[in-house]
Amino acid sequence: MTIDDAALAESIRRLAEPRADDGRIHSALQFVVTACVDLFDVDGAGILISDEQDMLSYAAASDGPGRILEKTEAEAGEGPCTEAFVKSQVVTSHDITAEPERWPRLAAVLADQPVRAVLGVPVLLGGVPVGTLDVYRERPHVWDDSEVAALTRYAEVISTTLSAALQAHTAGELAKQLQYALDYRVVIERAVGFLMAKQSTDAVAAFNELRTAARNRRTKIGKIAEHLLDTGSLPD
Repeated sequence: MTIDDAALAESIRRLAEPRADDGRIHSALQFVVTACVDLFDVDGAGILISDEQDMLSYAAASDGPGRILEKTEAEAGEGPCTEAFVKSQVVTSHDITAEPERWPRLAAVLADQPVRAVLGVPVLLGGVPVGTLDVYRERPHVWDDSEVAALTRYAEVISTTLSAALQAHTAGELAKQLQYALDYRVVIERAVGFLMAKQSTDAVAAFNELRTAARNRRTKIGKIAEHLLDTGSLPD
């Protein structure tokens, strides 16, 4: 897939234009995923944004299957989008339902949905992952380098949208979530690295252990990470 630079520039210009909506950031993100589907000729797209526990939460999707993909990833803590967020790199799957050993819950939920090939791209603010842009195709598909490069560039549109909303003070509650992600990302990454070394596990498994500990104790993942780094163990 070759993306025309002029087409991408025109999409960014359209995103900057005033829209007949309520001006909320979620409206802007909905506009972004709709434009993404049209521009890249994919079957669906969605956005996950980090919440105050540094856990991905649903923000927008182009359609029903995309919404199911986003919400299942957020709840299960597994899949291309989750890995893209934790590792801060593009993660792809040619057929999500053909990889049950990799993402068992996601494969099971999407088995009866028209979602097969998935690509997750981290969305960055100041170099810090704060969410993901995710696209899918209804049939198995091997994502090529041009698609990865083009969608990585488009993720910058979301970064620009988020940054503009924060500067204009229109992000509301989302602003607190994003600020928390920015403030605690380094601490959380250090805690993930600590667990990886201590338990010989991978980054996503270590991240989800922190996430589970935070949920069980009804506290923020940043606090769990600080406790781990201070004491060498998770809270009892």
